[in-house]
Amino acid sequence: MKRLPAAFTAVAALAPVALITGCSDEGAPVSFDGPSAPPPAATPSGENGKNQLSEAERKTLMPTGPKADFTRQNSVDDGTEIGVTTLHGRKSGFTGKVWVWAPKQYFDPKYAQSGFPVLIALPGGNGYPNNYWMGTDLKLQSSISKWSREGGSLPFIVVMPVLNPDADHYYDGSDIPGQPKMGTWMTEDVPDFVKANFRTFKSRDGWAFMGSSSGGFVGLKSVLKKPEQFKAVIASGPDIVPDSPLWSGHEEERQANNPEKLAQALAAKPGAPDVYLAFQAGTRESGVAGLKNFIRNYGKGPVKTRLQLIQNGSHNAKTYVTGMGDGSIRWISDHMQAPIRSE
Repeated sequence: MKRLPAAFTAVAALAPVALITGCSDEGAPVSFDGPSAPPPAATPSGENGKNQLSEAERKTLMPTGPKADFTRQNSVDDGTEIGVTTLHGRKSGFTGKVWVWAPKQYFDPKYAQSGFPVLIALPGGNGYPNNYWMGTDLKLQSSISKWSREGGSLPFIVVMPVLNPDADHYYDGSDIPGQPKMGTWMTEDVPDFVKANFRTFKSRDGWAFMGSSSGGFVGLKSVLKKPEQFKAVIASGPDIVPDSPLWSGHEEERQANNPEKLAQALAAKPGAPDVYLAFQAGTRESGVAGLKNFIRNYGKGPVKTRLQLIQNGSHNAKTYVTGMGDGSIRWISDHMQAPIRSE
C-alpha cells in the first residue's frame, strides 16, 4: 500500500454513507449502492486508435449482480451501517447469514470507478448463528475507519459470514466428506456474493481474511489453500492444524486442509505467488510457541510471515483489534491494492 494521500483521508469525513431507506431502527432496509460512476474521461489512444482504460477501470470489477437485500444490523459512530442478508450458496448448497460494512470512502464520488479491498472477518468459537464481528462493541469497523483516515490501513469492505453451519461442531472451514461444504461456502460463495454487490478488485491483491481462534485457522488455511484468490490474512490466536472430530475416517482430506502441509507445498512450488500471514497473539495466552514454530518451519520463500505480540493481551477479540492497530493491518495493507482515486 502506498501511503494514502491527504485527499484520500480527507474525503472520508465528507463522503455520503450507506443509505437507510426507511427508519433507522434495526431491520430497516439498507442500501450499499455507491455513487454512479461518471463516463470515463478520454485517455490517450493506443496504437490501435482506441482509448486506453484508466488504471481503475483495468483493475476494478463492477458489481455483477444479482443484488442482495440488506437490512440494518448496527450503526457505526461515523454514520456508516452494518447490514445483514441471507446468502443461499449456489456452489456449496449451504444457506447462512452474511453481515457487511463498507467504509465512507466507498461512497465518495472520487472513487466511483474504483474497486475496494475486501477483508473477510471470521469469529472464534462456533461462529453460529452470529458472527461476533458484526457487533459495534469490538470496534472493528470504527477502528478501520479511523486507521484509514490516518493512513494506517486501507479502507476495507468488511464481510462477516457465519463460520459454521450449526453450533454443535467445528467444520474447520472445509469440505469435510458427508458434511456441509463450508470450505466452498467461505472461499467461493462468499466472494461471489461480494462481487455481485460491491465494487471489488479483479486480482487477489484486493482479497484478504482476518480471524480469531477457530476463525483465524479458517482464514490461514484458506489463504494457503487458494493463494491465487487471496493474498493475506491476519490470524489471531489461531489453531494451526485441523482438529474437528468430523474428520474421523478422512485423514487424507484432513491433511489436504492442514496449514503446515499447505505452507510447505507452497514454499516448494516454483513461481508460487507470495502470501502474507500476519499472526497475532497476546503475551498472556498459550500458543505463542506454536506460532513461532510455524513461522520458523514454514515461513520461507513465498510464505511471508509476521508475528504481532500484544503486551498483556489474552485470547480474545478485543486484544486482537488492539494488535491490528499496532501494526498487523498496516502490514497487510502495504501489500494490497488501494482504492484508486479519479483525477
